[in-house]
Amino acid sequence: MKSPLMAALVRLAMGATARWVGCGPTLSQRIYFANHTSHLDTLVLWAMLPTSVREHTRPIAARDYWGANALRRWVAQSLFNAVLVERKRICAHDHPVEHMVEALGTTNSIILFPEGERTPGPEVAPFKSGIWHLARQRPDMELVPVYLANLNLILPKGEFLPVPLLCRATFGQPMHIKPNEGKADFLHRTRSSLDQLRQQ
Repeated sequence: MKSPLMAALVRLAMGATARWVGCGPTLSQRIYFANHTSHLDTLVLWAMLPTSVREHTRPIAARDYWGANALRRWVAQSLFNAVLVERKRICAHDHPVEHMVEALGTTNSIILFPEGERTPGPEVAPFKSGIWHLARQRPDMELVPVYLANLNLILPKGEFLPVPLLCRATFGQPMHIKPNEGKADFLHRTRSSLDQLRQQ
C-alpha cells in the first residue's frame, strides 16, 4: 500500500488530526519524540507528517515486539521502514543509539519514544537516557516534542480492538541539546516539553 493512501486511511479511521503549535513541517532532519501509550502511537504520528516528510522519517521500534514474528517484522520494515532496536539486552556491538545515528544519516529524521515502554495514562513517564546520548552524538538535530492525545483510550494496553474516539498529535517548539548540558537537566527539559503540550 502506498504511503499517502495508508496515511489517509489512518487519519480517517482514527479521527486523527495534527496541530503544529511550535513549528511547521519541514524536510530538515529532526528527531520527533513523543509520549507512548498505545501500539497505535507510531502509526498515528507517522500518518500526521506530510508525504514528503514521512518518506524520510524512520520510526524507532522495539525489536522484541516488532521482530517477534514475520508479519510484525514485515509491517515494521516494509511499510514504515522502521529501525528495530534492542531495549532489553543492550550490548556494545548492538547499541540502540548507534542504530539511531546510522538511521539518521545525512537526510533522514526519526520518531522516538523516550519513555521506553507504554504507559497506561496521559501523564508522561520518566525518560530513558537514550535520547540524551543520541542528542550528544547529533547536537545539530532539532528535537521536536509531539504529544499524542487519547491513544491510550482508543487502544489501551492489553486490548486488541480500538474504541472509536478522536485523537490528536500536537507538535511543539523544536529544541537542541545545550553545550555541556547534563543528562538529568536534559531529560527533565525534554520531558517537561511534552507535559506542557499535554496541558495546552
